[in-house]
Amino acid sequence: MTKKEKSWILYDWANSAYSIVITTAILPVFFKQVAANNINSATSTAYWGYSNSIATLIISILAPLLGAIADYKGRKKKFFSSFLILGVMSTALLSVVQEGNWILCIFIYIFSVIGFTGSNIFYDAFLIDVTSEENMDMISSHGFAFGYIGSCIPFIISILFIKNPSLLGLTTSSATRLSFIITALWWLFFSIPMIKNVNQTYYIEPSKHIIKDSFSSLFNTFKNIIGYKNIFLFLISYFFYIDGVNTIIKMSTAYGLDLGIDGATLMIILLVLQFVAFPFTILYGKLSKKFSARTMIFVAIIIYTIISIYGYFITTKLDYWILALLVGSSQGGIQALSRSYFGKLIPKEKSTEFFGIYNIFGRFSSIFGPLLMGITSQVTGNSRSGVLSLIVLFILGFIFFMKVDKSSEKITYDLK
Repeated sequence: MTKKEKSWILYDWANSAYSIVITTAILPVFFKQVAANNINSATSTAYWGYSNSIATLIISILAPLLGAIADYKGRKKKFFSSFLILGVMSTALLSVVQEGNWILCIFIYIFSVIGFTGSNIFYDAFLIDVTSEENMDMISSHGFAFGYIGSCIPFIISILFIKNPSLLGLTTSSATRLSFIITALWWLFFSIPMIKNVNQTYYIEPSKHIIKDSFSSLFNTFKNIIGYKNIFLFLISYFFYIDGVNTIIKMSTAYGLDLGIDGATLMIILLVLQFVAFPFTILYGKLSKKFSARTMIFVAIIIYTIISIYGYFITTKLDYWILALLVGSSQGGIQALSRSYFGKLIPKEKSTEFFGIYNIFGRFSSIFGPLLMGITSQVTGNSRSGVLSLIVLFILGFIFFMKVDKSSEKITYDLK
């Protein structure tokens, strides 16, 4: 494994701390119990949802255009570094939010999401630059795998201080604020190798009118993308099956509570899932060399279909543990191989622009799964039916992926 490949992988180790501390576990609780403790619960939940929607909308609008600009020589790392600094600084600034100051919390959080998501777009696009097509599946898998472990370490440290604030002479709320600083420092420190060792290899030569030409390039890409059969079919497939994956991730805690599992147990299950995902994600990368990434994505879709069916029948805590372990066995694998598979389909010199579009499909797909699960659960009066309804997304993803050319041939792209 080369220095560039190791440095690229280490960034997943660095930024995954944000995912669990800020997105999933600690900040949402801090927002509800501290920052928004002066408004009612339903309103604070609504505001939290709105803030996520606003951040997603902003980055979805910016991503393709910024990607098109970043594909010019020498610009990809500048954009990556800028979004990285925005994300790190915003995450650290969350520590200044005081009790009842929910507006400031939302404002800073939106900027942190933009920084985190934006840097990830350019990070994903750098996969093309750091490794060969032959190693792309393995390197992408290692990135996701080490990300799972990297997310756990600062999270465990933060929880230790939050549960035992007297260790540092702090209150619970100040220990929670400290967790935001710990996350930001972890993210920044382990990003240094990426900044130092990874450079843009594939690019478009600069033009006199970069902004104008970027708009033109982006317009041509969207106008003609249906004609690029492999890319278009894969994106449609990805839209459906990754929606199912993300919905299971997002709704698993709520479903566990519906089954009567207490919050402390759910937190333990979440941590165990991270550690289980580590070896299985690497395993997916290794098996992709033997059976192809295409085959392993099919395997993961089938496993998630089984998860949706099994989720309908579970009744005990043991059943939920089994369900979580099944999720851990394929969650990282399907995400990692989807990233590398897409990387093989697209023109290398326009990788950032195409990964911007890839990000849009991944972001907007996260709307429909929770909606499908919510409506089905409400109509039937049973959250198990909501889980079962997700098989529709995996079946559609499977069908569209079958239509992608097995040879995964590159498209030809007119750069003019």
